[in-house]
Amino acid sequence: MKLQDLDIIVTAPPSPGWGGRYWILVKVTTDTGITGWGECYASSVGPDAMTHVIRDVFARHMEGNNPEDIELMFRRAYSAGFTQRPDLTVMGAWSGLEIACWDILGKDRDRPVHALIGGRTNDRIRAYTYLYPQEGHSLPAFWASPDMAAESAAAMVEKGYTAVKFDPAGPYTVRGGHMPSMHDISMSVAFCKAIREAVSDRADLLFGTHGQFSTAGAIRLGQAIAPYSPLWYEEPIPPDNPHEMAKVASAVSIPVATGERLTTKAEFAQVLRGGAATILQPALGRCGGIWEAKKIATLAEAYNAQMAPHLYAGPIEWAANVQLAAAIPNILMAETIETPFHCDLIKNGLTVEDGYIPVPTAAGLGIEVDEELARAHPYTDDGLHLQMQDGPISYHEVNNFAGGAPVKAE
Repeated sequence: MKLQDLDIIVTAPPSPGWGGRYWILVKVTTDTGITGWGECYASSVGPDAMTHVIRDVFARHMEGNNPEDIELMFRRAYSAGFTQRPDLTVMGAWSGLEIACWDILGKDRDRPVHALIGGRTNDRIRAYTYLYPQEGHSLPAFWASPDMAAESAAAMVEKGYTAVKFDPAGPYTVRGGHMPSMHDISMSVAFCKAIREAVSDRADLLFGTHGQFSTAGAIRLGQAIAPYSPLWYEEPIPPDNPHEMAKVASAVSIPVATGERLTTKAEFAQVLRGGAATILQPALGRCGGIWEAKKIATLAEAYNAQMAPHLYAGPIEWAANVQLAAAIPNILMAETIETPFHCDLIKNGLTVEDGYIPVPTAAGLGIEVDEELARAHPYTDDGLHLQMQDGPISYHEVNNFAGGAPVKAE
């Protein structure tokens, strides 16, 4: 069995667009006619440029190879051009293609992916959700309203979720770490207070940031929200400095989580070795794929750390996350995004039931992709999947973070 053909679909989730402006889906077919699906979580270049990178990685390192040769193909991609170091764009391309290989192998053997990477450790995976506007909530007012956030949190807990994530501390910017304004600290405290009162001890609070603070600023903010006992403090400073992140971890009582923007075991090892975080959040469409994420989980296990795969993407990456989570002992929880488009694109192959994701038993990733639906929503804009703010934050008013990159309503 040899890898033979590659097709790439850049699909745009319709409004409100939760999950990013676009998802890069890869369809890989073998000479025996088996098709595997993957998803590349890569946003440092535009989607058109990224498709050329994906095709190059496939043609240069994978085409004509047996999909079983994942370790060999990874080493080729990782080392290409005399690099042999984490490369966000190349690893983003490789990761989606690698996921597709596992989908192929599972289908060829009529076994779910988790059975091929160690077997099932968990029958269901604890899920968490970001707080999105509910019916009757207006935008952009929702992002600066503790009361609306509390209503959304209560609704999610009623659905069975035992953990909810929110990020009221303002936007990320191209300028690196900044000191939060007092407005943003006060807003963050108000969100934590309102949500904690709404959910009591029925759910964990997951406080999200996006690496936007200086070390001192992250410590100030973390100490301010600590009385509400969040389960984690997500990426409090830029992810390229685990030494400084370790200072935050040692000064704040909230566990630090990081990993959405990291790739390969090399970067995650630095996080663990330096004590920067005890909760790792790899995005499987970026970190190196399923096999590399399994290695990261093993490293984490050795440091008594837990895994919480990140998802701000489409449902194929979600399916990969679930397969990994099923096979590792140190899974904490996995992010979910429940929209009609997410569900329809995989024909409801994954569900959340009373706050948990049942691990699918079907072959491969356990999903069926609606290729016609994916192609019916092409991406026609020129923005990146996620975009950083150019200007500095304001110290005169609250700095709203508008939920990532939502699609404008038509």
